[in-house]
Amino acid sequence: MALSAYKSVWLFALFDLPTFSKEHRRQYARFRKKLLDKGFSMLQYSVYAKHMASEEAAESTKNSVRESLPPAGQVRLLAITDHQFGRMEVFAGKKRAKTEDPPMQIALF
Repeated sequence: MALSAYKSVWLFALFDLPTFSKEHRRQYARFRKKLLDKGFSMLQYSVYAKHMASEEAAESTKNSVRESLPPAGQVRLLAITDHQFGRMEVFAGKKRAKTEDPPMQIALF
């Protein structure tokens, strides 16, 4: 079954967390690990994304990420359609790079 580029979404977690103290660095590492454990992939430093089958699935994941938020810093969650994600322009230096493909299939747990 093919996923619709208009129904499936990419959920972004964009964050700036303090790293001034040992405890802040520990909280940063813990939050980053939780994102990875939830299936997010790093696109850039402090920018992580996960492909989701629907907005409803994204809402569930947003709630899970909210539970993991550290007490300091700023975290933004943004969902865009797969179609919008595919229109993103990615550059490595001055050369245009290919945008990431969504996973071939979605694992159900």
